Amino acid sequence: MSDTATDHIHVGKDGWLFVVAGSNNVIAQFNESGFMAHQTELWRQRIAGRAARARELGIAYHHVVVPEKLSVYDGFLDGIAVDHRLSPARRLIRGLPRRRWFSRLRGHLREWPVTRILRRTCIDLVAPMRAARAGEDLFYRTDSHWTFAGCHLAYREICRALGATPCPDLAARGFRETEISGDLGGRFDPPRTERTRIHDLQRDAVRRYASPIVEAREAAGRADTLHVGSHVIYANAAARDPRRLVLFGDSYSHFAPLMLTIMLAETFAEVHFVWSTSVDWSYVERVRPDILLTEIAERFMFRVPDDTFNLDDYAAERFGEEVGGESGAAA
Repeated sequence: MSDTATDHIHVGKDGWLFVVAGSNNVIAQFNESGFMAHQTELWRQRIAGRAARARELGIAYHHVVVPEKLSVYDGFLDGIAVDHRLSPARRLIRGLPRRRWFSRLRGHLREWPVTRILRRTCIDLVAPMRAARAGEDLFYRTDSHWTFAGCHLAYREICRALGATPCPDLAARGFRETEISGDLGGRFDPPRTERTRIHDLQRDAVRRYASPIVEAREAAGRADTLHVGSHVIYANAAARDPRRLVLFGDSYSHFAPLMLTIMLAETFAEVHFVWSTSVDWSYVERVRPDILLTEIAERFMFRVPDDTFNLDDYAAERFGEEVGGESGAAA
């Protein structure tokens, strides 16, 4: 295997692997450059705009960033260092770390309106994950994604922000042990592996809709090739929370019953998941959910979505031929 397959991966201590480069220039996002300051401001304006538009529709809006392993497990880096205070997720809510004199002055100043909106809207995961990192691994060591423990922590924080009661028994519903090489470990020759647990999470929620491309690739055993444009809807007649939630997210949410989407589906009466970092406002207006939640991996904050995404149009263009023209979205 060529070295280029692992150029974007940092080999840390105790088997920890980290994404540090690639198309999203991950480690370079942890700096005080003018570019990152500009991107952060664009993100702040985008989220404030989403919150305002959702409010006009009578919808509660929240945004959550999944931290990079760099932001949480920086102590396992080997020969390199990052300042977690400069992580895009942290700066989105808190801004740049300030000198002590500025912090004292800031206490006498009124917060900017956008900052107040962000602190109400954004769900911080960096602080709680750093506080819990000494316990069970919150991320896979050979993969860029969170473990059950990491996802479960995020789920509880989201429920707290949404005023929802989390399911008390998710961790006790059973699991199977397996060995994985992950999306990072699998790039090495030989692959780097680890033992992990895959939890059984789906019990009460029923998937009442899957878009044609999800059904087609699941049937072909190729569900792992799907990402943007995937679309599912779960209904839960036994849910404690009667509200309807629409989630725009990425692989940390996922349409398969193994990450954040299914945890939320076991909690709320109805959950719609659309794999997209942009919001399809036409879909939101059709569904009129009680809650709109957007989720994004921290490394993808290198780019700011324009929110012109249209699920129906994207599915028709990207998947229409593959599914014989059946690409429409359900609501």
